[in-house]
Amino acid sequence: MTDKTIVIGTETKYPLNGILTIPDINNELLPAVVLVHGSGPSDMDEKIGNNTPFKDLAEGLAEIGIAVLRYDKRTFVYGKEMINDTGLSVKEETIEDAILAKDFLQKDPRIDSNKIFIVGHSLGGMLAPRIDAEGGDFAGIVIMGGSPRKFEEIIMDQNNAVLNSLNKFLKIIARKQIEALSSKFDNIYNISDEEAKTIPVLGKSCRAYYLKEMGQHPSIDYLKVLDKPVFILQGDKDFQVSVEKDFNGYKEILGDKPNISFKLYPNLNHLFMPSVFGEIRKAKKEYEVAQHLDKQVVKDISDWILSI
Repeated sequence: MTDKTIVIGTETKYPLNGILTIPDINNELLPAVVLVHGSGPSDMDEKIGNNTPFKDLAEGLAEIGIAVLRYDKRTFVYGKEMINDTGLSVKEETIEDAILAKDFLQKDPRIDSNKIFIVGHSLGGMLAPRIDAEGGDFAGIVIMGGSPRKFEEIIMDQNNAVLNSLNKFLKIIARKQIEALSSKFDNIYNISDEEAKTIPVLGKSCRAYYLKEMGQHPSIDYLKVLDKPVFILQGDKDFQVSVEKDFNGYKEILGDKPNISFKLYPNLNHLFMPSVFGEIRKAKKEYEVAQHLDKQVVKDISDWILSI
């Protein structure tokens, strides 16, 4: 395979460096994938702790004959410039660049323009159906560790999981903080956009408008009407999303749709790597352990893409 350094969005305010990994196959149009990051600033490898799941996925898929485009997330490169943008939404943070990445691939003569797929991880998986609907128009969608729920519901579950792991004294302090956060979330959809832009909810940079705008475009609404192929994957030791509420939630809502496939992987965490500690309180330690994306996951994604 060959790694080529590229730039997407060259004519925008936010050009982003990326890598296009091309299999060494001649005289044949290649299927291709755009990788879309999870929440927070992230480089093109989606480096989390000592792990690089997007690098692993790009190299693994390229070995099987699928080109992969990965790129730095806009907030990773331009976070300081964007931090004061009170109207920041997932559209500016993620959606626009994923569509630009698709456009980039379509112009490459080596790529089969009818076989470009989106693989979204975590929040990227939640957004993938919206990205497809708002201009991506992909051949198919892969959702890795995503959720059919609203983002704030997942955040509250994560906070409550941490709360339940604390001792009695710390629980008292943490419960008050979590209740204050919950009250902010409860009111998000009852206030105007302009007011939402003035209310910080997660640190100083994430405002209520970010969650409100995302929540008004539920991913499940896109999936319910979608007839193109979708593959939903999750690890059963994922402590950032829930098997019961998220993976099974997808199945409960979408399980009778013939275009949607599901797979749950034993003993894999949110990065689709072997579980180490298996609890959200030890997330930092979990991801400090250097591992690689499970090979079966790479094979299943590639088999699914090549079958379409």
